[in-house]
Amino acid sequence: MFLSFFLGEASHDNCSTFYLIRHAEKVRADKSEPNPDLNEKGFLRAQNWKNYFSDKEVSKIYSTNYKRTLKTVEPLAKKNNLELVFYSPSDIDYDGFIKSNIGKTTLVVGHSDTIPDFVNELIDNDYYPQIDDLNNSNLYIVSVCGSTVTHKLIKVD
Repeated sequence: MFLSFFLGEASHDNCSTFYLIRHAEKVRADKSEPNPDLNEKGFLRAQNWKNYFSDKEVSKIYSTNYKRTLKTVEPLAKKNNLELVFYSPSDIDYDGFIKSNIGKTTLVVGHSDTIPDFVNELIDNDYYPQIDDLNNSNLYIVSVCGSTVTHKLIKVD
C-alpha cells in the first residue's frame, strides 16, 4: 500500500464501476408506439440481468423513464431494494455523473442510440458505435480509478 501511494495509484475507494446496458426486447407490434412494453423474451432477459448482476454489488441504478427500460431493471432494483434514478440522455453532465458515483458500482439502462454515446462520454473517446436495433445483449463495463479509465464490451445472452 505504501509503495502504491507513491506510484500514484488511486485507493480502491476512489474506483468506480459502471455497467451500461440497453433495455431488453420490446413489443414491436405497433411501430408508431413510442413507449412499448417488453415482450416475453424481454421479460426473460430482465430476469437474466437480475441474475447476472446479483453478485456485482450494484448500489445505484439509472434508467430513462420508459416502460422497456424500467421493466428491464425492476427485478434487480426490487431484489436489491434500490430506487431507480431517472435520467435524460440529452441532459447529462458526464463529469458530474462520474463524480457523484465515485466508489460505487452503478448500472445504467438506456437505448440502442444512447448507451454507446454514454459509454463514449465516460471514456472520453468515440469508440463504440450505435447498437443494432435487434441486439439487446451488449454489456459495457467502464472502470474509473483515479485518472485511469478502462472499458470493455461483452455479450450476455
